[in-house]
Amino acid sequence: MLGPEAASPDKAACLTMATTPGAGATPDAAVVVVVGVVVVVVVDVEVVVGIAIVVRGRATSARAAILSALACCATFPSINARAVTGRAGALPGTSTHWRARLNARREVASWAIAAPSNAFLWAVTPRVTATTVRATCRRTMLLASSPLALESPAAVSVAAQQHGMVVLDGGGRPLRPAKLWNDSESSSEADELVARLGAPAWAARTGSVPRAAFTVTKLVWLARHEPAVAAAVRSVLLPHDYLTFRLTGRRVTDRGDASGTGYFDPSSGTWRPELLDEFVGPADWPARLPRVLGATEPAGPPGPAATTAAGFSSVEVVGPGTGDNMAASLGLGLTPGQVCVSIGTSGTVYAPAGRPTADPTGAVAGFADAAGGYLPLVCTLNATRVTDAVARLLGVDAGRLDELALAAPPGASGLTLLPYFDGERTPDRPGATGTLAGIRADVSPSDLARAAVEGVVCGLLDALDALTETVDTDGGALVLVGGGARSAAYRRVLADLSGRTVVVAAGDEVVATGAAVQAAAVLTGRSLTEVQAAWGLGAGAPIEPDGSVDAAAVREAYAALRG
Repeated sequence: MLGPEAASPDKAACLTMATTPGAGATPDAAVVVVVGVVVVVVVDVEVVVGIAIVVRGRATSARAAILSALACCATFPSINARAVTGRAGALPGTSTHWRARLNARREVASWAIAAPSNAFLWAVTPRVTATTVRATCRRTMLLASSPLALESPAAVSVAAQQHGMVVLDGGGRPLRPAKLWNDSESSSEADELVARLGAPAWAARTGSVPRAAFTVTKLVWLARHEPAVAAAVRSVLLPHDYLTFRLTGRRVTDRGDASGTGYFDPSSGTWRPELLDEFVGPADWPARLPRVLGATEPAGPPGPAATTAAGFSSVEVVGPGTGDNMAASLGLGLTPGQVCVSIGTSGTVYAPAGRPTADPTGAVAGFADAAGGYLPLVCTLNATRVTDAVARLLGVDAGRLDELALAAPPGASGLTLLPYFDGERTPDRPGATGTLAGIRADVSPSDLARAAVEGVVCGLLDALDALTETVDTDGGALVLVGGGARSAAYRRVLADLSGRTVVVAAGDEVVATGAAVQAAAVLTGRSLTEVQAAWGLGAGAPIEPDGSVDAAAVREAYAALRG
């Protein structure tokens, strides 16, 4: 097992980062799966962790290693219970391009290989479903029998979902299942924190106004609802910190992920433990928080347990890791002024910036990035979960929903959907529900499909409006990533309603690619921008807007329903 201490198979919290009920999640919505060489955390069908390994070797050996990993995946009962697809695509300048399919019904893992000079990139982002049996997951956590055999893996970095709370005791053991970002159980605590200190003061001290997703609200919730657990806490980590801890035995983080906690100041790059003293309770908080590493500062070499696990004996260094949005920015090669729109289960709109931001309205989170700058970001809770739900109601799959949406006219024949199916984060309405307006007797499945896509996109464009009021953007193309980027309907509606070119990013796994950029920079001593340039990151296919679409009318109808 990875880490300084073996986890007890009888304690689900040891390696299972489970959600508590909230935001549509179930207690079993998060599971831990081992794919080849490292433990990764997966929530529902949303990608939350990118593991990147920089490998020295030949393309043929790297290809063989990936095929071996696919075979390893196929041996796991929990993955065999679902369909498996594996694929690897070459980035620019790579001589290797291949695809391996085991079962095309549902993607479980993706690999990308890149070849700058003599170093090969291996990026992996696994997916599983919420129905995976926890007992089966425990069987797959054993690494000793893994057939994966990478040739000289040299560096590893971890990128994971932001905001979560992993609490450890003095021996480094988890005290309870992790609370993840989409757990809205602490929404009342978030409201209280803002009421007591004031939104402008929170923004000034931490760059952001805390929402239920933020770690600080979860710590307050823990102190109130599980005081015995709170009293035993000796270390508070984020999900990526915990995986790095299991790899190295060191409690470290990076400024990007730290900026989503609600007790870190991105402008100074320091913790604000006085906020924890005031709202959670007095304690030796500086000793309980991880050390914040620089953008390319190594977390350290793998610990003894990790070096003996499945091909890790040659790993020289583990990178600092970062949050998923920060890693995606690295993987896309974004520069200040460019705007990224990510459409996954939830949605995000963000842009790299050269100065810190502090939005007292709370709409824009003033995060740090993983490169020494800043990453102001707006998050919406409802994105592809909305169109997935509508597809289920219509009894169609995602591809057919796309066809239906594109067959309907812009404006969906007057049908407007407010997509707050599971509450909403921006605007901050945790108790909200969805609303359908303008329905008539002649409503068609196509109209409903179109309204669902337009509702999600209008919410994201509201987020874009808030972002551009806070940070300078270039007004150019929007870079589109996430599962929604594969949807022709999302691509078309985003271009038409924004009136801007939409560039669909090349490659699916930008979070894992960003983690690999970081790992390569730490290993080689090159800058992040040098690695990005060498790998040709930032390419994509443009989608031009249709100027005949009355985007203003669609957005006005949405705004009237939103209120």
